[in-house]
Amino acid sequence: MLDIILWFCLMFGGIILIIFSSKIAVKNSALLATALRISPLIIGVTLVSIGTDISEIFNSLVSCARGHGDIDVGDSVGSDLVQLTLVFGLLPIICGAFYIHRKDIIILGACEILSLLAIFIVVEKGYISRLDAIFMVGSLGIYIWLIYNANKESIIHRIEMAEIEKPKRKKIIYLLIAIVAFIGVTIASIMIVESVINISRLLNVHEYIISFFILAIGTSLPELVVGIDALRLKQHSIAVGDIVGSCIVDSTLSIGIGQVFFPQAVTATFAVPTVLFTLIASFIVITTVAIRKKIDKKAGVFFIIIYLLSFSLIFLPVYDFLKAINLL
Repeated sequence: MLDIILWFCLMFGGIILIIFSSKIAVKNSALLATALRISPLIIGVTLVSIGTDISEIFNSLVSCARGHGDIDVGDSVGSDLVQLTLVFGLLPIICGAFYIHRKDIIILGACEILSLLAIFIVVEKGYISRLDAIFMVGSLGIYIWLIYNANKESIIHRIEMAEIEKPKRKKIIYLLIAIVAFIGVTIASIMIVESVINISRLLNVHEYIISFFILAIGTSLPELVVGIDALRLKQHSIAVGDIVGSCIVDSTLSIGIGQVFFPQAVTATFAVPTVLFTLIASFIVITTVAIRKKIDKKAGVFFIIIYLLSFSLIFLPVYDFLKAINLL
């Protein structure tokens, strides 16, 4: 019992460290890029957009390097579900109703659903090849191009609101701080992956379940914080762009980057139903928002209920077992 508590503490400690370290890493990388006179637009579309997903990206690399691809898939897909349902559900309850341009949510949502469809096809065959992973990572560039060309003004405004500071120190200082922060992210990822592996072993619960239902909530906290901050500043498009944009990153770069270097099998029998549930939930959320053009408390409660329904997926293996021994 004590071992389980210690591993849970280590996992939550890793989540806190990775959120803290990734924020510093993104900020100083942006300052370094600014000092090197790189276009603010490039900085925004890359660092600002991907910044809140660094935790999933590094978890993908570490988990696949350790031979645990289920943690990679579980965390990335679980983060998709958490952000589109739980985070979108909590925001109007915490900050009040906010409005969304139908065009924005349709374009962002279509890219998200397409990326989830690709994951479903790959996961269904039980193995993510290097070619599959390269396609996933490469598709992010296509989605960014589509989103940028359809929402140039919104993206430029979002980058301006990110308030990237003007460099005040020497370039080497920003480089060193960023390196130290990324080392912190790496250490935190190792802590998290090792914790999930050991908790899974001690509780005799598949690591995919822990990654999908527990780890995904922790690695989605940055999106919730960014969303709350943006809504308090009345920047609704920034909140929506970060959440759905992060889902697209999770469904492409985050899930694929580790598999590019270390292709892994997906052994969890419930990977397919969880991806399918996330795909259906995403379609419902995006369609609801597109029709109503706003997210209020009613919609928030509805989205949270959708998230809670995902826990019923835990009992699917039990159903399959009972069916196999002819009890159903």
